[in-house]
Amino acid sequence: MEHSDSSPATPDSTALTSNANATNRRRSGRVTKKPEILKLAGSAKRKRSERDPEQDMEDDASGDESIEDSEGEADEEELKEKRRSALKPKKVPGKPVAKKTKMVNGASTPKKLAMRPAPSGLKNGRKSGAKPNAATTNAGGLYADVFTRGQKLDEVSASWITSFEQNNADAVRDLVNLVLKSTGCGLEITSHDIEDPDNVTSKLTDLQDEYQAQNITDYPLISKAKGNASFRPTLVDFFHSFISAMHASSILYNEPALIENIQLWISTMSSSAVRPFRHTATLISLTIMSSLCDMARDITDTTAKTTRQMESEKKKGRVNRGRVAALEEKMAEGGRKRETVEEIIKDFFDTVFVHRYRDVDPKIRAECVQGLGHWITTFPDCFFEGQYLRYLGWVLSDTSAPTRHDVVKQLQKLFKDKNNIGGLRTFTERFRSRLVEMATRDAEATVRASTVELLDLIREAGLLEPDDIDAVGRLIFDSEARVRKAVVGFFAENINDLYESKLDDLGGEETVNETVASEDDEDFDHPRISWLKLKCLVEVLQSYDSEDREELPSEIVRGPTGANDILVAAGVDSRFSLAAQALYEKIPEVQEWEILAGYLLWDHSEPTEVASNQEVEMALREVCKLDEKEEAILLEVLNAAVKLRLSHAIESEIDKKGKSTKARKQESLEIQETAARHLAQLIPRLLNKFGAVPEAASVVLRLEHVLNLQVFQELRQDSTTYSSLLDDIKKQFLTHTNQKVLVEASAALLHARSFEELEEVTEGKVQSLWEDTISTLHALVKGRDLSPRGNLSSNVLTGLSNTVKRVGNLASISNCVEVLETVPVATGKTRKRDEPSADPITILIEILQRGAPGDDIEEDINTLEDELVMSALKCLLFYFMWKMRFIQTLVSTGSAIPDIDIDALQDRKEAFITALTSITRIRPGIDDLRLAAAGTILDLYTLFATLRHSAPTKPSSSSQEPANEHIQTLIHGIPPDVQRNLTTIYTLSEKFYAKKSRRALEAGDHDEPLDSDAEDSDDEGDDESLERERWNAALMAEQRLCEFAGKIVLAIIAKVLDASGPLQGHFKERLSRNRSRLGQNFKEVVAHLDEPKAKSKRGRKAPVGKKVSQAVVVQQEEEEENDEDEAEEARQVEEGEEADLRARELVVEHDSPEAEAEADEFGDEAEREEEVEDDIMGD
Repeated sequence: MEHSDSSPATPDSTALTSNANATNRRRSGRVTKKPEILKLAGSAKRKRSERDPEQDMEDDASGDESIEDSEGEADEEELKEKRRSALKPKKVPGKPVAKKTKMVNGASTPKKLAMRPAPSGLKNGRKSGAKPNAATTNAGGLYADVFTRGQKLDEVSASWITSFEQNNADAVRDLVNLVLKSTGCGLEITSHDIEDPDNVTSKLTDLQDEYQAQNITDYPLISKAKGNASFRPTLVDFFHSFISAMHASSILYNEPALIENIQLWISTMSSSAVRPFRHTATLISLTIMSSLCDMARDITDTTAKTTRQMESEKKKGRVNRGRVAALEEKMAEGGRKRETVEEIIKDFFDTVFVHRYRDVDPKIRAECVQGLGHWITTFPDCFFEGQYLRYLGWVLSDTSAPTRHDVVKQLQKLFKDKNNIGGLRTFTERFRSRLVEMATRDAEATVRASTVELLDLIREAGLLEPDDIDAVGRLIFDSEARVRKAVVGFFAENINDLYESKLDDLGGEETVNETVASEDDEDFDHPRISWLKLKCLVEVLQSYDSEDREELPSEIVRGPTGANDILVAAGVDSRFSLAAQALYEKIPEVQEWEILAGYLLWDHSEPTEVASNQEVEMALREVCKLDEKEEAILLEVLNAAVKLRLSHAIESEIDKKGKSTKARKQESLEIQETAARHLAQLIPRLLNKFGAVPEAASVVLRLEHVLNLQVFQELRQDSTTYSSLLDDIKKQFLTHTNQKVLVEASAALLHARSFEELEEVTEGKVQSLWEDTISTLHALVKGRDLSPRGNLSSNVLTGLSNTVKRVGNLASISNCVEVLETVPVATGKTRKRDEPSADPITILIEILQRGAPGDDIEEDINTLEDELVMSALKCLLFYFMWKMRFIQTLVSTGSAIPDIDIDALQDRKEAFITALTSITRIRPGIDDLRLAAAGTILDLYTLFATLRHSAPTKPSSSSQEPANEHIQTLIHGIPPDVQRNLTTIYTLSEKFYAKKSRRALEAGDHDEPLDSDAEDSDDEGDDESLERERWNAALMAEQRLCEFAGKIVLAIIAKVLDASGPLQGHFKERLSRNRSRLGQNFKEVVAHLDEPKAKSKRGRKAPVGKKVSQAVVVQQEEEEENDEDEAEEARQVEEGEEADLRARELVVEHDSPEAEAEADEFGDEAEREEEVEDDIMGD
């Protein structure tokens, strides 16, 4: 935006009366007669600048909008006295003050203001484009000129200046009516109201009451109606143009009463209790201040330029005194203008911003923050001071996340300018701790990410403490990807600082490079300088991880492995892997995964003799030594690097236009082929070195998941290499008992089986594993009674538990039906009495009988017993799942199933259910084994219910009954006695979670009390560690409750529960009782039981060509009806009342668990309202 920088001493002659006398002018062209003061309002300015802003904020500490109104009433008395003294007596009260006229050649003509034409840069301004709302549809005058008639805003502003010259009161009336109509109010004021400035408050109160009586629920600034998107920018642009026109015409400086009256009306509206009035007036006030700041900056620049011209003129040999005098006069004029503008700015700041930056509406608070940020950057001479910067610091504690985010963005703009750093030191020292807290603990991930970026700028300025740097650096482990991405630059610079420090200790980069291998050397098994960077990386990651674990609660005890789930996810990225993925693009050393592998395979424990001239290399090796934990972390980094390298290679096949070229495909294939060859040789070496450590072995096995096996299919000569790799995986499966290793090894075998040409090789390895595992199982149980608990030694129990665990993992990737149903045949060398007497499925069912708790058994033995039973339960469930798949395949192909097989399956099912039911009845409380057994009962009945969808085949020629009809006898509902037992377990789980999460439940008539064994004493206190322990216990309890409830829901849907009998509908009613009291997760689980909504309007058949359009019309009709209903409800209450606040969810009742659950979730804060103004920090 351009403004005229010269003094308004040379007005455009077209703006003057053509017959004006030349003698009335000075040489400079200025009109001799001083322009008359606007007589309609006297001095209407509220003198707030004399008060301390701190005192203003203390006056508003209550946060209620009514306080601001009462404060305004206190100031009205002073204002009235000043206005009475300023107003001239009127002959006819209540009539507009007539403008004095000027006689020209005996004729009376209206006086015109000396006004320059609008600057050229403003002539192509925005045209009106916003559609008026319902309240202002028939609006005319200035509102129509701005919004509906398509005129350029600069022309509208110039036209208003002309109308002001002709009739002051009418022009100001039109402007105020424009503001009123912009709020959505169809009411207007008259010229008489303009002439009575003392009555502004009462007049606006009347308008406010009438406006509320109209029950308008929306207003243009926030309306999402079609065509309303341009309303706000049009309104803002108009007031920018309006203030620019006042500046260009000098009315801003020659008619102080005008801006004072405008300020009076707008500032009074900004304190209104009606949100549309308050929001619109605040936006207009902030816009006016922004325009004034732009002008003040331009005036300052022009004055500085004039000063340089004057100094240059004075330095000349022959000084042109006339030019010097003119320049001095121009400087003085600029100084006076700047003083006027600054006074207006400060008045608006004290009367509007000081109150509205803490408004109850977060949208208004955000508007204030954005405005203040603009003023500081635009007019730093005034606003780049501590007394204004502190407002940004105070709003950092705002309850609205979008508002906090806006503050952070404004601070980022300030810190990006290196010239501002000196002025921001005091601010940073005062609010640094709050910024670090926001980065590490804010509830909204977007705010955390933006705050991290801000702290990175502060770190570059050297204004962060070491503890703050570490606190922010630990966010590399944050659960949100946005936060990890934001902290990458911050974290990488910390690594670089540590790397440079260690490099200097070794003599510098040049010295080290002279003695170690080049980075381009393809022999990755020798030390190189990049190892030092990787060492720094793992040191920092390990340090941050250790600090986090000290702050986190003790490890959560989840019970026996697999207590709450049947499948354990494979390939889940650890926190180190996620951190490495975030750092991949920022740290080049992480991208070179071959160097990473060479560093890991280097034997740091073996002493190496080096020549005396290689002392630097020896020192480098010593510095780069890795301990066991660092090696595990570096393996995670290697895993992430390989995965990203291959994924980027695949993504590179497609260019920016989404097309794949032959050259790109060939390049990608070469990268994958090279990686596959290297990995096939690398994985066995890594397993050989790290295979004994379960945590490291599981990470190495995960590398096989990303291996492109297509390469081995195309290069058949490398099949022996892959077979050797499978042998290493098989070895890890048989030698490890850690569940993570078993899961990763199983996933690696499953990945190998997905390629047809390698399936034969892989299937042979899997069958070999089955044979070894089943043979070990029979050897362990031979001659032993498996029914009673506690009759096995610790070693036998451990071996049996590990073997059954391996059976479960194999069953998760391979069909186990034939293996578990077959009794192994003894070889010729085996004696008849040593032959296995039972099939594995019978052995596993017998193991379940050990689930009953025993007396006088050591705790360690009890834990092993529970793990054994849990593993057997898992194996059996997989067996029945594979069996159902087999039966459904036979039915779908029309194959007959012998009745003897169905009867055998029925017997196994009943034996399994009997054992599970015994566990649920005998075990006390809600321990993991009892809960898992109850969940398995539900899963089993639901699984067999899927046979309903398997239609029997047509009857054979010799029988009138359909074939395979006998399979329907496998479908049964859950017996009532089992249902009651399940109800007890569910009730205990529900109460346990409610106790841990401190939620209130709706009491039932027949609920059993919580078992004493399940009750944990919650230590009340302020100890943060105890609070974290309680929070984690509540989280685990919620997970178990939701999992169990989910199984119940599936059983109800499968009609094996609640379908018939004396307990029909019992579980649905039981789940729904506390549906809204146990958190959103539980609520979503139970929501699957809801009946689908009626579709009466969409039930009619429509022509084919109109189906979509009618559906759209029906949906729109339903939405319109819903909107009308909501609008009708909204009309029943007035804004600001308690009912209104409740309707808009502004009242938080902490006594209600549902309200607490709702408060825990962060929605779109920009669409919410805050309940009280006191909550906002600042005073």
